[in-house]
Amino acid sequence: MAACRRVQLLLLLMSVSLCICSIQGLKSQSNGGVNGDVIPNLVEKSAKNPAAAVASSIRRGTSWKLADEEACREDVTRLCPKKHWPNNLAVLECLQDRKEDTEIGSDCNHLLWNYKLNLTTDPKFESVAGEVCKSTIGEIKECAEEEKGKGYLVSCLVDHRGNISERQCHQYVTKMTTIIFSDFRLICGFMDKCREDINVLRCGSISTGEKDLHSQGEVISCLEKALVREAEAEEKERAHTIQDGCKKSIMRVAELSADDFHLDRHLYFACRDDRERFCEDTQVGEGRVYKCLFNHKFEEAMSEKCRDALTTRQKLIAQDYKVSYSLAKACKADLRKYRCNLDTNMPRAREARLSYLLLCLEAAVHRGRTVSGDCQGEMLDYRRMLMEDYSLSPEIVLHCRGEIEAHCSGLHRKGRTLHCLMRVGRGEKGANMDSMCQNALQTLIQSADPGADYRIDRALNEACESVIQTACKHIRNGDPMILSCLMEHLYTEKMVVDCEQRLLELQYFISRDWKLDPILYRKCQSDASRLCHTHGWNETSELMPAGAVFSCLYRHAYRTEEQGRRLSRDCKVEVQRILHQRALDVKLDPELQKRCMTDLGKWCSDRTETGQELECLQDHLEDLMVDCKEVVGNLTELESEDIQIEALLIRACEPVIQTHCHDVADNQIDTGDLMECLVRNKHQREMNDKCTVGVTHFQLIQMKDFRFSYKFKMACKEDVLKLCPNIKKKVDVVVCLSTTVRNDTLQDVKEQRVSLKCRKQLRVEELEMSEDIRLEPELHDSCKGDIKRLCNAVEFGNAQMIECLKEHKKQLSMQCHQKIFKLQETEMMDPELDYQLMRVCKQMIKRFCTESDAKSMLNCLKQNKNSELMDPKCKQMITKRQITQNTDYRLNPVLRKACKADIPKFCQDILRKASEDTELEGQVISCLKLKYVDQRLSSDCEDQIRVILQESALDYRLDPQLQLHCSDEITQLCAEEAAAQEQTGQVEECLKGNLLKIKQESCKKEVLNMLKESKADIFVDPVLHTACALDLKHHCAAITPGHGRQMSCLLEALEDKRVRLQPECKKRLQDRIDMWTFAAKVAPAEGFGDLARQVLLSPSKNYLLFMTTLAVSMLFLIGLLCGRITKRVTRELKDR
Repeated sequence: MAACRRVQLLLLLMSVSLCICSIQGLKSQSNGGVNGDVIPNLVEKSAKNPAAAVASSIRRGTSWKLADEEACREDVTRLCPKKHWPNNLAVLECLQDRKEDTEIGSDCNHLLWNYKLNLTTDPKFESVAGEVCKSTIGEIKECAEEEKGKGYLVSCLVDHRGNISERQCHQYVTKMTTIIFSDFRLICGFMDKCREDINVLRCGSISTGEKDLHSQGEVISCLEKALVREAEAEEKERAHTIQDGCKKSIMRVAELSADDFHLDRHLYFACRDDRERFCEDTQVGEGRVYKCLFNHKFEEAMSEKCRDALTTRQKLIAQDYKVSYSLAKACKADLRKYRCNLDTNMPRAREARLSYLLLCLEAAVHRGRTVSGDCQGEMLDYRRMLMEDYSLSPEIVLHCRGEIEAHCSGLHRKGRTLHCLMRVGRGEKGANMDSMCQNALQTLIQSADPGADYRIDRALNEACESVIQTACKHIRNGDPMILSCLMEHLYTEKMVVDCEQRLLELQYFISRDWKLDPILYRKCQSDASRLCHTHGWNETSELMPAGAVFSCLYRHAYRTEEQGRRLSRDCKVEVQRILHQRALDVKLDPELQKRCMTDLGKWCSDRTETGQELECLQDHLEDLMVDCKEVVGNLTELESEDIQIEALLIRACEPVIQTHCHDVADNQIDTGDLMECLVRNKHQREMNDKCTVGVTHFQLIQMKDFRFSYKFKMACKEDVLKLCPNIKKKVDVVVCLSTTVRNDTLQDVKEQRVSLKCRKQLRVEELEMSEDIRLEPELHDSCKGDIKRLCNAVEFGNAQMIECLKEHKKQLSMQCHQKIFKLQETEMMDPELDYQLMRVCKQMIKRFCTESDAKSMLNCLKQNKNSELMDPKCKQMITKRQITQNTDYRLNPVLRKACKADIPKFCQDILRKASEDTELEGQVISCLKLKYVDQRLSSDCEDQIRVILQESALDYRLDPQLQLHCSDEITQLCAEEAAAQEQTGQVEECLKGNLLKIKQESCKKEVLNMLKESKADIFVDPVLHTACALDLKHHCAAITPGHGRQMSCLLEALEDKRVRLQPECKKRLQDRIDMWTFAAKVAPAEGFGDLARQVLLSPSKNYLLFMTTLAVSMLFLIGLLCGRITKRVTRELKDR
C-alpha cells in the first residue's frame, strides 16, 4: 500500500514515548528503543528560517523537553500549566488548543511543525504500536497484513480505531490522533491533492514562516465551505470546482475528525465557549460533543460563529454519512446487512449521501426488517437535523433559492424555512412553486420521513405540543398514529391555528407519496404491489404521478365482490382512514388539485374556507373541464358510499348520529346507510344548522348524477340501463322510473318492468326529494322568480318553500303555477310524497291510520279530522289539503275515479274550456253538486259528492266557487264568522241569513245553490242538522238518508200538530222554509225537475199535491166531456 493512502501517525508513537509513564508505563525498548528524550533529526536546516536554526541546535539527550527550548519557552510558560512542562505531548496539546485570540511566536510554530513532521517519518515507533496494540492487531486482519517498517501499521490502526475494543490501545490511538489534525499537511497526500485548490480559493498560506502554520484548521474550514458551496450552486455559477482528489481528502479529514470535536480545529475554536455553555458535562469522544452542539444549534445563546461551523459540519455529514462517527458506527452492521452501499451503478458520492443511507435503512424498517435500536436512534437524530435546517439539503438551497428569497427570508431556524416552502408549495403564498423545488422538498421529506415520527419535524412538534397533550395523550410518544390523531382533530375546538397550519403543510407532501404514511405502507404494500405495480419504499418512478398509488388503492377499496380484485381488509381500513382525513382539504388530494387547478381558479377563488373548495367544484360540476369533472365525480361517488369521507359533515352531525344513527354509524362498511339516516332525521331537534346545510348540500349534489346516490345506484343500475338509457341526472332517472312504475300499475300488468328492490329504493328517493324544492331542479328553476317575490323570508327545507308557493298559488307566474299544480296532482295521488302533511300529521297517522296504505292516507285523516283526539295542527293541514282538492277534481283521485263517467256526461262544457295544467276553481265539482241535487249521478259519484257537500257545508273555504264569488260579501257581512278558528258552518249560515243584502248576482246564485243543496240532504246543512239531531233520531230514524227524505220527514213533522219538535229545530226549520220561499221567488224553477223538487220539499207539499191532483183531474174530466161532445157533433154532421 502506498504511503500516501495512509495518514502517517508515527509521530504519535514518538510523542507517546514522551509520556509513556502516564499512558501505559511502558519501559524503553533495548537496542534502539524509543525513549522520551528522543529528539528528531531536523529537516530544512536553513539560515533563511530561524526556526530551522533553532531546531538544528537541539542535541540528543536523555531529557530533551519542548518547554526548555528557547524558541518556545516563553510561550509554554505563558500558556501552559507547569505540570505539563515535563511532558512534550501535553505541551504540544496545550499550544495547539490555546485560545483563539492568543498567539505564539513564529519560531516556536516552526519548531513544533518540524518536530511533528519528523515524528511521522520515524519507523521505530511502529514497534511501540505493536506492543501497545498487540492483541488488537491480531483481531484486525487488514492491520496484521501491513508491511512492517514503513509506518503503515499505525495508519491502519487509526483507520480502524472504531473497531478497537482494547482499552489501552484505543486510548493510545485516540490520544495520538489529536496531533495530526493540528496541520492538514501532515495527512499524507493532502498537500499534493489540494495545493492548487487552496491557492485558487485563497484558503490560506502553506509557506513556512507564515503565521500559525502548524494550526491549519482555518484552511481546512475554508476548503470545506467551498465544497459545500459547490454542492449548492448550479454548474454555471461555480467560480471554481474542487478537484475530485481534494474532495476525497477533505471528506477524509472530516471523517477522521468525527470522533472528537477537538480534531476539527476550526469548529473547536469557534465553539469552545458554546461547548462550556451547553455541553460542559458531555464527555469527549464518539462524536458526543458534536451531537450535543447540534441539539443546541438554534438556541438564542449559541454564537453565530459556532452555529456557522456546526452548519458546515452538518452539510459535510449530509454529503457523507461517515463524517458522523456515531451514525457510521451505530449503523455499520445494518448498512452491510441491507446492502445499502453495494449499488455498483451508483456514483460513490451518492452512495455516501446521508439521504441515501436514511432511505435505504428506512426502507428496511418499513418492510418490517430489524434495524438496531442504536442505529434507529441515530437515524432519528439526523432526520430531525435535516428537517430543522433546510441549508443541509443542497438541492433545496439550489432549486428553492427564488422561493426562499421571495417568501421565506429570515425564517432559518427550527425548520421554519422548510414549512414556509411547504406553504408556498400548497399555493398559500400566492405564487407557484418551481417543479424542481417541489421535487427537492418531496425528496427531503422522504429522506427525513416525519410521517413515521412527528418529533422529527421540530416546527410541527412545537406547534402541536398542546394539542397532542390534550387530544392524543393516549397514544405513545413518537407513534406514527400521533399524526393521524392530529388529522382527526383538524378543525375541531382542540386544534390550535399554528398546529393546523404546520400539519397541513406537512400533510400536503405526505399525501403525494403514499409510502410516507408508515401505517398505510405497512398494511397496503402487498396490495399496492399486486394491484398498482408499485416500486420499493426507497425507489421512485417519474412515470408514476403524485398520489397515483393512493388513487389506485381507494378505487379498489370500494369495489364490490362481483368486480373482483379488492383490497385486503386491513388495507381497506387504512385507505378509508386516510380518505376521511384528507377530504378536509382538496390540496391533500394530488390528483384532484392537479386536474382541477384551472377550475378552482375560475369558479372557486372566493371559496377557500375549510371544505368549501370541493363543495364549489361539486356545485359547478356541469361547468368543469372533462378531467376535473371526472375526478370530482369519482370522489363524490365514493362519498355517497362512505359519507364519513366528509369528516366536517360527520363532526357537525355528531349529535344526531349518536341519537338516531348510531347503529349504522358503527358499521365498518357504510354503503350509504348513514347518509340515508341523516336525511331521514334531518329535522330532529338534535340536528344543528351546520349538519342540515351539509346534508342538504350533499342531497343537491346527488341530483346531478344518479351514481352519486350509492344505494339508488346499486338497487337500480340495471333498471336504468334497460329503461332509462342515456339519462344521468338523478331527478330525470327518478322521473323516468316513477313514470314506468305508475304506467305499469295503471295498466295492471302482471310483471312490473322495474325490479322490486329498485321500486323500494325509488320510493326512498321520491320521499327525500319531496322535502326540499331544490331537490327538484325543474320545479325550482321554474319558480325562482316567484320564490324571491313571494317567499323570500321562507327557509328551504322541511318543504316550507313548496308550502309557501302552494299558499300563494293564485299569485304565481304561469310557468310556476303549472309545475305546482302537477306537483299537487302527484301528491294527491300519493299522499306519502306530501312531506308537510306527513310531517305535521306523523303522530296522528300512527294513531288513526296504521292500517291504511300510503295512497289512502289522506282519506283516512279526513275521516278522522273531527275526532276529539285529532291534533289541531294536523287538522289545519288536512283542511288545507281538502281546500286544494276541491279546487279541481283532478286533485281528488277518489272522486275522479268514482265520477269518471259522470264528469264527461254532465260537465263537458267546463272540460272543453279547461287547461291541462291549471285548476278549474271547483267548477266541475259545482257542476256535480247540481246534478246531485237533481239525483242524476251514479251511486259511487253521488257518495263522493255527498261527502264533499257535507265537508264544505262546515267550512266555506272548501267551496272554491263560493270563495271566488262571495269574497267581498264574506268580508263585509260575515267577517267575525270567517275569523273563527274553528269553522262549523257559521259563514254559510251568515250568508244565508244575509241573502237579501247580497247585491252581487254571482254570489247570490252560490248562496241559493247552497239552499237548494240543503233541501237535498239535511247533512249539507250543519246548523239545521245540529239543531234537529234529536228529532231526527226520534221521528225519522227509519228514514234512509239522502234524496231529501229526512228533510221531508222533518217538514211533515213540523206540519203535524201531534208531533212536538225541539224549539231550536222548529225555529231553524221555519227559517229554512222562509229562505226557500224567498229563494223560489228570487230564483224560480229552471225546469220541470226543479219545480217538482221544490214542491216535494215544500212544507205545503200535501196541499200543493192535492191541488195539483185536483187540477189534473178536472182537466181530465173536461177532456173526457169535451171529447164526447166533439164526437157527437161529428157524428151528427156525418148523418146529415
